[in-house]
Amino acid sequence: MILERPLPAHLNPRYVTFAALMELYESNYLRLRRLCPDLDAMKGGQVSRVAGASDLYLTVVERTPYTTRLRLSYEFGHGERVRRQPDMLIRMFHDARQAEVVGRYCRRRGEDLTVDAMAGVSGLACRWRHNRFLFKWLGFCLTQGHRFRVRDTTTNLPLVDPLV
Repeated sequence: MILERPLPAHLNPRYVTFAALMELYESNYLRLRRLCPDLDAMKGGQVSRVAGASDLYLTVVERTPYTTRLRLSYEFGHGERVRRQPDMLIRMFHDARQAEVVGRYCRRRGEDLTVDAMAGVSGLACRWRHNRFLFKWLGFCLTQGHRFRVRDTTTNLPLVDPLV
C-alpha cells in the first residue's frame, strides 16, 4: 500500500474552498516578492527582459501603507498595435502577506473586468481560477529567470535581492 502525502491546496485544480483560496493568496504573495524583491523602491513601470523569453511588464498602479496594486502583463506587437495578454491587476496585502487578482483586461470587451464578472461562475470559483492561473504564471516567469530589480543610481548595478 502506497501512502501519499496530501498536496498543498493550491496544487489541486479543483480544491475550491475559502481556506484553500487564502493559502493560494499567500503563495502568490511569496512568488511576487521573489519576482519583485525591490517592490518598495519601485515607481511606475518596469520591464524584465530574459533572453529567449517574452518581456514581462510590471506597473505599480497604487501604493498605500499596507497594500500595493500592480499590473502584470506581456506585451505583443509594437506601436499602436500593442496587445497585452495576460493582463492582470493584482493587489498585494503586505501586512497579511497575501496577493490576489482583483481584475483583468478583457480583449473582447475592450475593458477592465473585476474577477467576479464571469457569468455563471460563483465568486469563490472565479477567484480560485484567476489566482491559480497567477500562481502558475508566476512560477513560469520565475523559472525563466524574470526579476524586477531597481538599479542603484550611483553604480547602475542591481540592488541585492533581500529574499535570497
